Amino acid sequence: MGNSFSFSTDTATLSIFDFQAIKHRINDTADWWSLPEDEIDEVNKGNIIFLGLLDDGVYKVDVVDKINNPDGTLFLKVPSGEVFIGAGEDATGGDLEPDSSDSISGKTFKLPVNNYSVSFKRDDEIILISFIPSSENTNKIESLVRI
Repeated sequence: MGNSFSFSTDTATLSIFDFQAIKHRINDTADWWSLPEDEIDEVNKGNIIFLGLLDDGVYKVDVVDKINNPDGTLFLKVPSGEVFIGAGEDATGGDLEPDSSDSISGKTFKLPVNNYSVSFKRDDEIILISFIPSSENTNKIESLVRI
């Protein structure tokens, strides 16, 4: 893939999701995902990935073809092919979803409609992300994911 960009977060969180997979949350509160049980539920359904970063700030994301020794891997449904990677606070909710406005911190990517194994690795302020097609689309996490 080879795409790089920077984003800033005030919630120390990176989100990855297909717009259609999480559309059912658009009328929910803007911070619906701040409730751990809601975040874990949606991650386990494969609708979204949240990665806790421990600190607010600016991070660089590199979307790559493969990651050696990832910090973790989660499965994600991509039913529309429009995938957002960016600040957790920009996740769909509060009658809003990411758009092209300057207030959104992240980037939208086009991927073939499929399920994906999404691997991630953090090296200080650089976060590597890879998408590999998968037959699986659900997860079994019991606690929030931190990197």
